[in-house]
Parts: sequence; structure tokens; C-alpha cells
Amino acid sequence: MERRNWSLEALSELRYIDSLDSYNKAQQLVVWNNKYLFSNEITDFDLELKDLQDLSELFFKNIKFLKEYKEIIKKELDKLVKLKEFAKNK
Repeated sequence: MERRNWSLEALSELRYIDSLDSYNKAQQLVVWNNKYLFSNEITDFDLELKDLQDLSELFFKNIKFLKEYKEIIKKELDKLVKLKEFAKNK
């Protein structure tokens, strides 16, 4: 029962995180990962099929989000570096 409660808590938190804005979402996904997957595996979740499907969809949706977020942040960082170099040369 404890593992089931842990699994439902993880799913509930992931649903909440999915509703956050980009910056907070990215930060909370890191926290969620460290809390639920750092010392556990995805196979440790004890959920009914529907909940497991929801977890899977959210998990992969958020992986895609993090990849896109990483690219956006990289582009912004590149712009800042160029701006800093431009200001340095003036």
C-alpha cells in the first residue's frame, strides 16, 4: 500500500507540474525527477493501467518539453554572449 500511495503522489505532483509556466515547470521537473526517479526506477510505480498510461504520457510529454526548453535557453544564452562581446568591443 505504501508503494501505491507513493506512486499516486508522484502522479499527482507530475500533473500539477504540467500546469506550471515554463521556468517553474523546468525547475520542478528536476525536483520531481530527483525525488521519484533518482533512487527508483519507472518500473517501481504501482499504478492501475489508466494511471500508468497518464504517468507515461506526462513523463514523455515533459521530456519533450525539457528538450525544447533547453534549446530555447541555449539560444537565449548565445544571444547574451554575443551582446556581451558586442558591448565589450564598444
